[in-house]
Amino acid sequence: MHYVLKAMLAASLAVAGVTSAAAQSAPARGEYLAAIMDCAGCHTPGALFGKPDNERPLAGSEAGFQIPGLGIFHPPNLTPHPETGLGKWSENDIIKAVRGGVRPDGRQLAAAMPSHAYSKLTDADAKALAGYLKSLKPVPNQVPAPTGPTEKAKAPYLTIVMPQ
Repeated sequence: MHYVLKAMLAASLAVAGVTSAAAQSAPARGEYLAAIMDCAGCHTPGALFGKPDNERPLAGSEAGFQIPGLGIFHPPNLTPHPETGLGKWSENDIIKAVRGGVRPDGRQLAAAMPSHAYSKLTDADAKALAGYLKSLKPVPNQVPAPTGPTEKAKAPYLTIVMPQ
């Protein structure tokens, strides 16, 4: 009887379109994670201006974030483009960056990247996300270089202004 009820519940959920994380394919899981983590909200051209360029998803932003005392940082190109994106990064490099905020060269990512929140990704989810990013169409898009705290901005950026 227990097996019959379990089978009926599974069939009902399947008909309703509900699937477990384990039942999703890795690319579908990675795409889902990128969506709920809102990667496109920062890493898609135009998204920070309210007009995302859906022809270049996750290709990096022309608008940056100013972090007081550190400078201005632009969300990078997450597509696997070999020159302007993550094309030379391995899946493990991407996982280290997402979960730990560390680039393959050892540098810390900008504090605007919420790797502290993403550090809780399971191994399977981190691998699915990295695999999804590696599967994207490579899009050539060089984002502006970081600007030091005393340098003049060369591109648009968002900042926090404290009330006076």
